Amino acid sequence: MMQIGATIPATNINVFPARRIAGSCNYGSPLNPLGRKGCLTIMMNSATLSTTISTGRQHLSNLEKLLGPDPRLILTDQPGVVRDSGSDTGSEPESENRGKSLLEGLNLPPIWPENKAAEEMSPRHLNRLRRLLSKNGVEYSPRNSLAARWREYHGSDNWAGMLDPLDENLRREMIRYGEFIQAAYHCFHSDPATSADEAPSPRNVALPDRSYRVTKNLYATASVGLPRWVDKLAPGLDWMSQRSSCIGYVAVCEDQREISRMGRRDIVISLRGTATCLEWAENMRDMLVQVPGQKDPNYGQPKVECGFLSLYKTAGSHIPSLEESVTEEIKRLTDLYKGETLSITVTGHSLGAALALLVADGLSTCAKDMPPIAVYTFGGPRVGNRGFAKRLSSQNVKVLRIVNSQDLITRVPGMFVSEQLDKKLRESSVANRILDMLDNNMPWAYAHVGTELKVDTKKSPYLKPDADMACCHDLEAYLHLVDGFLASNCPFRANAKRSLVKLVHEQNSNMKKLYISKSPSLKLSLEKRCKCLVVCQAHPNKIV
Repeated sequence: MMQIGATIPATNINVFPARRIAGSCNYGSPLNPLGRKGCLTIMMNSATLSTTISTGRQHLSNLEKLLGPDPRLILTDQPGVVRDSGSDTGSEPESENRGKSLLEGLNLPPIWPENKAAEEMSPRHLNRLRRLLSKNGVEYSPRNSLAARWREYHGSDNWAGMLDPLDENLRREMIRYGEFIQAAYHCFHSDPATSADEAPSPRNVALPDRSYRVTKNLYATASVGLPRWVDKLAPGLDWMSQRSSCIGYVAVCEDQREISRMGRRDIVISLRGTATCLEWAENMRDMLVQVPGQKDPNYGQPKVECGFLSLYKTAGSHIPSLEESVTEEIKRLTDLYKGETLSITVTGHSLGAALALLVADGLSTCAKDMPPIAVYTFGGPRVGNRGFAKRLSSQNVKVLRIVNSQDLITRVPGMFVSEQLDKKLRESSVANRILDMLDNNMPWAYAHVGTELKVDTKKSPYLKPDADMACCHDLEAYLHLVDGFLASNCPFRANAKRSLVKLVHEQNSNMKKLYISKSPSLKLSLEKRCKCLVVCQAHPNKIV
């Protein structure tokens, strides 16, 4: 058939006698169900001949589109009715067309019944899941240049118009800063002990982005302590009761290509979440206390949680306070790179998110001409009252809070009142005066800071909708949800890039069994990968 089409011009096809066309149908053609034996008669009239020739041309055209240098998808509504995927009327979305097979495009009768549940675990889905579970590292979205708009991505306009739907470049930047926090966790867990008798030596931090260099390790010290007999009961876990612990680091970008891509030299301050008993004890001290400084008539008296402020300002026996360490290092770096375009990015998870706000507040007033400061937090609790939130805003500190709807930590401390309800009540002048009075006098009148990006565990196709609290607060789960977020009214994006290896290893009990135990071979591959991760954690200097 292809030889005839290549030899005889298409303009002459109408002059063939009807009997020859009918005779050629005896052989049948999988490309044209209407051309099989018995579908045409020798006594067809001219109208039937014209219809058949038109349909045959369309099928040849469809085949050429499918097999040519630039294949196109052919959609069908009914047998014998063919339409192009590029048509303006009745076309399906491109995302639905992309996965259709060659046989469907050829307009053959369906062989397998349509079954949505079976489609979820089709070989194509299993292959994609296997790829996600077999990656050694993280597959990033494209790293595009931000130089022309870096201030927007740094929050100059509070990320207006970039969150819903989520800008793909901003998504990548958020995940990158989240991985800086993971490096802070890894640095602590690789060597959690800190000597109380001498100053700590510099620690090695395995940064996920090699264009940055760590310039200083950061320590936080609790103002409370445990009796010495606790260490005697559990001598191998004495680091759990130590007052000072490594909580993060300062890093600066030194790669010129990355500086050109970002449009500035970026300084990152990364802070981990709660890890020791005394840090948990500080978290429980949830009374609001005044931040040092005079009361401002524009936003009232700023107050923050007692425990967070203690970890920020308390110094150890041989270790300066977190406030002093950060301020000293940032001043040194801004002087070192004076004259360059600089930015300061503070990022933290859980307790680190709370401390990130205190760090940003302190840096914004520690010196004149401070570079723009942006804060990215994951699963952060409330930190202070409305006066503290207004003070940060007045000091031009930009805060982006990534919040999981199912994460309880983001709704404490303080009264369980949503920010949406609070905002609605303040629209009334009477209610606003009452709430302002409560803010200045109640010890638990907390308020969130900055702009919120809300993700949801229930949107993930891999996590259980009833995942436990630990999973909903887990940093890797946060990065997984951010990677799959498109918009508030959209499902999890099908082309999410992030590997599932670490998520499965850390939250195996919260993963849907449909995706981890449906195929025995897939399960074996997963177990091997998990064992590999355990071995790698035993060698903390090895990057996985």
